[in-house]
Amino acid sequence: MTKTFFEVIRPGINSTFQDLGRKHLYHVGLPFSGAMDQRNFLISNSLVGNKRDEAVLEFAYQGPSLKVKNENILFAITGNVNFKIKKKKSEIIDGECYKTYLLNKDDELDIISTNQSVYGYLAVSSGFKVEKFMGSYSTTARAGVGGNNGNKILVNQKIYINNAKDILNNKKINFLNSKIEFIRILKGTNFDYFTEKSIKKFFSEDFTVTKLTDRMGMRLKGPILDNNKETNIRSEGLIKGVIQVPADGNPIIMLSDHGTIGGYPKIGVVISADYDKLVQLPPNAKIKFKLVDLNEAEKLFKFYKMETDNLLNQIR
Repeated sequence: MTKTFFEVIRPGINSTFQDLGRKHLYHVGLPFSGAMDQRNFLISNSLVGNKRDEAVLEFAYQGPSLKVKNENILFAITGNVNFKIKKKKSEIIDGECYKTYLLNKDDELDIISTNQSVYGYLAVSSGFKVEKFMGSYSTTARAGVGGNNGNKILVNQKIYINNAKDILNNKKINFLNSKIEFIRILKGTNFDYFTEKSIKKFFSEDFTVTKLTDRMGMRLKGPILDNNKETNIRSEGLIKGVIQVPADGNPIIMLSDHGTIGGYPKIGVVISADYDKLVQLPPNAKIKFKLVDLNEAEKLFKFYKMETDNLLNQIR
């Protein structure tokens, strides 16, 4: 059987294979990884009829430019993304997110940019032909492990597609990536290390997302948070979304590829229901934090999960 693949004309920025993540491996130094925006990841796979945990191609800011070889490919892109489809006869189609399209042999898909956001997702029917590493397709490029031999997508690379199923009917979902007013957090394990004045500033003033942000962490700039105990503590385990405050007083939020241990005081942790929105904030975006308790965080996560399931059920 002829193998269907994408030829990579331009790899884009930080284009990697991702799925729902690599679970229960913190003890061997491997982070959770997985798609940064899990809701958009799930929607992309559902649109093309894949299993929920099939590998997709995640990209940041600018996506790849790809040319189809040998067979037709059904695909969908999710996020807030500008892209074009270049047909063989020089026809150019402006793409629409949350909708399936059919690419024919030698068509080109040019994923130009994300729009006032960071991450977008490309899913193809039947999925990409990627090997799992320790139970996950997810690429952790800093560690050099995961799909694509632990590497980002490269120019001239061939990205193979699993044997295609029958092409599905066109699917579309109306979905708007909502804006945020606050990022809600729980108290961190070292919340009481910070002065009363710093705690007040943390919840009343804005922080700015800096350019020093990637899949590993998000550095913020804003009011300096003073520590009245220790700026360095004994290293201990970290989780996705935890907010560390180093000696300079500017918070760092640990993201999906974070180190598994750290030695800075932890003022809080972003609740799971707000994580997708957090990671889509581009440099210079403003963040304001709001404190919630565990009971409220659990209710918000249940609502987030119910909303996500309802969206996926609309696609079937």
